[in-house]
Amino acid sequence: MPRKKLTLITGTEQTRLTLTKQLQEYLSDMVTIKSYAIDEGIPNRVTEGLVVLSSYLVQEELMNLELLGDGCDIVVAQRTISYDCIDEIVLLPKGREVLFVNDAQASAHEGIYILQKLGVDYLKFTPYFPGMDEVKTDIDIAITPGEIDKVPSFIKKIVDIGPRIMDFTTITKILYQLNLLDYKAEDLSDKYLEKIINMAKRLAQFTNEIAHLNEHLSLVLDGLNDGLLVYDLQGSISVLNENLKRMLKIANSNPTGKNTKEVIYNKALLRFLMDKSIEGDKIFSLDGLEILIRKLYLSNSNHIIATFKSIKETMETNDRIKQELMKKGHYAKYTFEDIIGGSNKIIKVKQIAQKLSTTDLTILIEGESGTGKELFASAIHHASKRKKGPFLAVNFSSLPDELIESELFGYEEGAFTGAKKGGKAGIFEEADGGTIFLDEIGDISMKVQARLLRVLQEKEVMRIGGHHIKSVDVRIIAATNRDLSQMVKEKSFREDLYYRLKMGYMKLPPLRERKEDLQLLIDYFIKIESGESIVIQEDALGKLFKYDWYGNVRELENILSYMLAVRENNHLTIEDIPDKGFFITTSNHGKELEKEPPPVLKEDMVYLLKKIYELNQKKLLVGREKLAEVSKITSYPMTPAQIRGRLDELERLDFIKKKRGKHGTIVTQKGEKYLMALFGDELAL
Repeated sequence: MPRKKLTLITGTEQTRLTLTKQLQEYLSDMVTIKSYAIDEGIPNRVTEGLVVLSSYLVQEELMNLELLGDGCDIVVAQRTISYDCIDEIVLLPKGREVLFVNDAQASAHEGIYILQKLGVDYLKFTPYFPGMDEVKTDIDIAITPGEIDKVPSFIKKIVDIGPRIMDFTTITKILYQLNLLDYKAEDLSDKYLEKIINMAKRLAQFTNEIAHLNEHLSLVLDGLNDGLLVYDLQGSISVLNENLKRMLKIANSNPTGKNTKEVIYNKALLRFLMDKSIEGDKIFSLDGLEILIRKLYLSNSNHIIATFKSIKETMETNDRIKQELMKKGHYAKYTFEDIIGGSNKIIKVKQIAQKLSTTDLTILIEGESGTGKELFASAIHHASKRKKGPFLAVNFSSLPDELIESELFGYEEGAFTGAKKGGKAGIFEEADGGTIFLDEIGDISMKVQARLLRVLQEKEVMRIGGHHIKSVDVRIIAATNRDLSQMVKEKSFREDLYYRLKMGYMKLPPLRERKEDLQLLIDYFIKIESGESIVIQEDALGKLFKYDWYGNVRELENILSYMLAVRENNHLTIEDIPDKGFFITTSNHGKELEKEPPPVLKEDMVYLLKKIYELNQKKLLVGREKLAEVSKITSYPMTPAQIRGRLDELERLDFIKKKRGKHGTIVTQKGEKYLMALFGDELAL
């Protein structure tokens, strides 16, 4: 029998690969398959033969572009969820609210419908697609059929079920159109039956694993230092661990299934536990022990969790933790005596810092790199009432955005791939009773800014992947070499967070504005670096005084270290001063330094960015259809679907901003700078 031919056309490259693999599973021995993705371009018009399309949206776009001939036999695929990818969804708790993320409104709703039809009707689905007017930001789980790049940044857990595959009916239609149904019917049935049996086996395995997990969970709960009680709104107990049994002096009976009033006889405590409107913490005396009881209502399951914590044991534990942190080096190394200088400017800023150290205000320190921001923060902590507590410093410029949250707030076991077994306490928990120094605060994303603001307002943190809220007593000292007030105007830094941080404020003078301190600093660094009697000659000193020190005190220390290393004797001479290439010759004056080279865009992306900019300048509406139309007469002809993918990438790079209304897409300030670097004066103004 001669080989048959089939053409597959999809919207995206990922869908093309998935559906091609599925078709090859059934047809590779008898059919030659050609496949194309609209986003990647279709080289020729398809005029005949069987054409399988991934969706009606693809069919509509191909018809508009006149890429399908009248001689084609068309099958538009009905798509479903792959059974191989449903495991993670099955494990999501009943009633959990999740986003279903897809590339368009219709496909998002269709995906939800398919999942519900498959029996996943116990989750609360909210559709999400690019360009939505309103988005619920209190949801932390997203399910997506391969559209990970469309998932919003506030989502903490992504369940990727992969691109949807063709259903049984579509495969049957294709076989019928190719006159292969008689040859392949049995094979098709066997393969689908095998998939269903495998899924049933996995579900049975999950059931057994859950039973084992419940046994392990009981052991874990009984091993907790705290007492734990879980009950519903009627008071029926589902969990009461061994530690709480000891606190309540309950005999070795099993309280599960009993009512709270059958095991708790303190009426005030019962009222607190059963009143759903009362949340938070309250202290009760149980048999002479002061117990802190924290209650949390779980609206998804209509259950209440209450923890019982001995105040005496908690205080003893906290003292031990603080002592351990001090041993690990989480302490303030510097005092005000370590701040060298006698100029009016440095004396004035030291006086402000000393006054602020007697308060518990949040402090913002602004100053160029190398001016000693951490030195001042350490001195303030050391002079404050918190000096016996930990001092922890974190530099945001050295951390990728995805790690910042886990470092600050900690995480629970299993919160994300690679999460440490047992979870990890964040810096806010470790610094309880002390001070946190947040360096380069201007580098954090809007998402982290929002979480940080909540900590400042509520004095509470919750670990990533956790449900337990922990109160923290922490003072924050933040620092930046950027102009935060300008960032507030540009909407890249939250105004409310800015004023929360600026309750106490200091601006450190650059070294070039206090050169009268240069001699003191030089003598100090020579002494601590060499420990010997080293003299710096007048001509060398004069040359150092002429320099503007854009790297400030840190640069001075580095250059003196170099001079001490290359000296011939106990005199530092002008020959020991490094070449001018060693020096920093410009100042960022509070602006952000480039951390990495700008991305290299493909030629069609550069053309697209430049065309959007030109249309912006002419006050013309910028949309996909318009861009596709003007691209036809250039060296970079693109379809609306291809343009959509490239616009998504440009927006991810923060080169453009997609807006609704009379302007449509606009080029951002970052995009303009990129174009200016490429085209200079040639750029249309």
